[in-house]
Amino acid sequence: MWNLSKRLSCRAVVFGLAMLLAACASGPARQEKVTDYSNVRVSGGVSRDFEEAVQLLHAEQYAEAIALLHDVLEREQRLPAPYVNLGIAYYKSGDQKHAEESFLQALEIDPGHPVANNELAVLYRKQGRFEEARKIYTDAIATNPEYSPLIKNFGILCDLYLQDPQCALAQFNQYLALNPEDKEVTIWVADLKRRAGR
Repeated sequence: MWNLSKRLSCRAVVFGLAMLLAACASGPARQEKVTDYSNVRVSGGVSRDFEEAVQLLHAEQYAEAIALLHDVLEREQRLPAPYVNLGIAYYKSGDQKHAEESFLQALEIDPGHPVANNELAVLYRKQGRFEEARKIYTDAIATNPEYSPLIKNFGILCDLYLQDPQCALAQFNQYLALNPEDKEVTIWVADLKRRAGR
């Protein structure tokens, strides 16, 4: 599971970087609420600092990443990616309270953000807040039906924490439809079917 968590976190960081870079261009950072953050223009300095913070996350230098992401957020609060990555950095450094706050701030900007929803649901799962995690997964998958980390993690929640094999099978089958080459999940499905007597 540790490798899965690390891979999913790396994907979240890369997704956040892609979303921020898609919004990059020189220009002043206005602080009004935006509805389409993919067209937000940010300064080159903000972009460079965000990229550096992502590199620090990959290097597991969480305190430095947190400090730099706070600096980014002092200059630009309209995009969810810095908040998502700040949440990941806090989570990896063991600060679940600030991780949750950061993910929730990202979701204020974009309630359907797949990475923010996934990371928040994983956090809730780790805290034993299973029904809250289930609701996040259900709602997020409805708006992001092809974001496979949401589906896979919902399956894990159903299987290991909710003891709901039907829910787990449904999620893992949906995940495998998107990722048929994933041998690990294929084994999980076979095991679930065996346990269910199918």
